[in-house]
Amino acid sequence: MYLIAIAWIYVVLMMAIAEATSPVGTVLGAFFTFLLYGVGPLALVLYLLSTPARRRARRQREAQAAGSALDPDAAGHAAGDAVAPERKEP
Repeated sequence: MYLIAIAWIYVVLMMAIAEATSPVGTVLGAFFTFLLYGVGPLALVLYLLSTPARRRARRQREAQAAGSALDPDAAGHAAGDAVAPERKEP
């Protein structure tokens, strides 16, 4: 995925350089070419493609937080009373 992103930025950079060095082009036009053809769409596509990974990471953090809330000492055994109950003598 990152290889395609790097290739796209390279192509857009070459477009911007060609526009900046053209006799009828401007540096401002090259800047907006790079920004609007390269950085903007690429940022949007990478954000959308990384959504499942972000969702998976969020669920994993929530599961770890819920697990630690249920087992505060993380020992893996069942929680018991802090004081043993008192038995009556027969």
